[in-house]
Amino acid sequence: MRRFTVVTSIITAGAAAGTLAGCGSSSPSASSATSKAASTGTKAASAAASATGTAGAGSITVFAAASLQGSFTQIGKQFEAAHPGDTVTFSFGPSSGLATQITSGAPASVFASAAPANMDQVVKAGDASSPSDFAKNKMEVAVPPGNPAKVSSVDNLSKPSVKVALCQPQVPCGTTAAKVFRNAGIAVKPVTLQADVKSVLTQVELGNVDAGMVYVTDVKAAGSKVKGIAIPSSDNASTLYPIATIKNAKNMSVAREFVDYVMSPAGQKVLAAAGFEKP
Repeated sequence: MRRFTVVTSIITAGAAAGTLAGCGSSSPSASSATSKAASTGTKAASAAASATGTAGAGSITVFAAASLQGSFTQIGKQFEAAHPGDTVTFSFGPSSGLATQITSGAPASVFASAAPANMDQVVKAGDASSPSDFAKNKMEVAVPPGNPAKVSSVDNLSKPSVKVALCQPQVPCGTTAAKVFRNAGIAVKPVTLQADVKSVLTQVELGNVDAGMVYVTDVKAAGSKVKGIAIPSSDNASTLYPIATIKNAKNMSVAREFVDYVMSPAGQKVLAAAGFEKP
């Protein structure tokens, strides 16, 4: 029986300023995938494997941005169903931290980043080449369902009375939020800086803050746990998501097939349903 494993890793890259009590981070760890060779005992089995694209079947480890957790979990399940014998293991976290892990030798097969800059870091280190953009995401303000601070626009986040959670500045969601604030001409002083966008969303869901800057996809995934405050297109900012196989990855053929699946109509359908836009 195939096993589908999701490993969530949270990386704190830099000290958090003004962190709320109880907020913290844990050290990331990428799951090590064990290679599994596919074998067929008859000509009929070989023909079936060829028809389903399972040549070179085995396990791969995909390092992916935290904002991709929901959609990539679904894509991984579909990929395994379409490629019997292949196993996908995920390590989710902030793209900046995942890039550092890869360039430090972590055994990743594929990297899906929430920003080109973090992918560039991996490419410049010689660990990947020829990345492809597969999605785009934009920002949205998330508030608790009751909206206790009565936040009605992104401009309200500059009020001293509004407790705001942001991603750390080197993380893509933090970098993109900063662009929004520049576009809106406001200065925002957060009460907490979180390791990734899912951690920001959690702070909003728990009611620890009045608002958080997250992606449109995160608000959609949270459902009734948060309320989204749209940001005008004139003030909003977006980020591209590139993906690439990692040099010297085990089961490279499977890694390439996974990247192809993300780029395929089936993969793009999952991403669109989650709220991602085409790049």
